[in-house]
Amino acid sequence: MTTRAAQLAPAAEGVSWAWLQTAIEMAALNGMVSLPRVATRTPALAPHSVTTARTFTLRTMSRWGAMDRGYDAAAVVSELLTNALRHALPVEELTASGSPLRLGLLHVGHYVLCAVADPSSQAPILREPDWLDENGRGLQLVASLSDDWGFCATPDQPGKIVWATFATAGASGIQ
Repeated sequence: MTTRAAQLAPAAEGVSWAWLQTAIEMAALNGMVSLPRVATRTPALAPHSVTTARTFTLRTMSRWGAMDRGYDAAAVVSELLTNALRHALPVEELTASGSPLRLGLLHVGHYVLCAVADPSSQAPILREPDWLDENGRGLQLVASLSDDWGFCATPDQPGKIVWATFATAGASGIQ
């Protein structure tokens, strides 16, 4: 885990964020002119980590001047991390030391990318739950709050990255 200051600092050459670069390519944000700002966390394998990740997202979006989409991004990060904790981890990993989960936020131009990496290669499935189902709507929320979302394989370990993008104020057509 990096220090808090490093997590919120602009990315520089040599900073390891290869796993986010894969999500950038899939989100078609690969025409970057300048280095993006990157913020990362390694969430704990506990339910309280969702609240911590939400707070981290809101604070980061505020520092980046992107609060016009801050609450949308925070809700999406909550859903992605909740899905990773519920569906992507074997029970034995929930008690293991160290977290196989990674959370990344990336700000480039007028776009923010949120990504959660987990060790499962199982694809996330957007489904239509029955109206009486108590869960199963997380990816519907992700799809409705973000401008685009998807998933890809992680380049540096087994698993996947689920990502979502948000156009912020100043992007074409956003007021």
